[in-house]
Amino acid sequence: MMTSRFNVPPESRTDDARSADTERAETDRKRALENARRNASSTSDRDSGTETPTLKLAKEYISFGGHRRSMIDDNITDVRQWDEDPPAAERFWKERVETLSKVKRKQVEDFLPTINTP
Repeated sequence: MMTSRFNVPPESRTDDARSADTERAETDRKRALENARRNASSTSDRDSGTETPTLKLAKEYISFGGHRRSMIDDNITDVRQWDEDPPAAERFWKERVETLSKVKRKQVEDFLPTINTP
């Protein structure tokens, strides 16, 4: 007997539901890998003597003594700041980073030291 598959979500706690979760996890892993490759490509550009504009901004912010750190978890970037920035770094962040588009700002944040770096 042949059965056809309909586009109906699987019931919870079934093998089909667990399979759907695995497919979503695989999609998330692929997306994270692509972002990591993109970041690695940016880093290799830096190492070959060419820096991206967002890398330059992150380095300049740090050169002013900025204390913000990035926290990247499940491909979501969050910026943490426990210590107050020196006035020059705070002004730079507000004028040059906060005014960027969401995409460009995330790129700058990705180049900040992470909370796991000393």
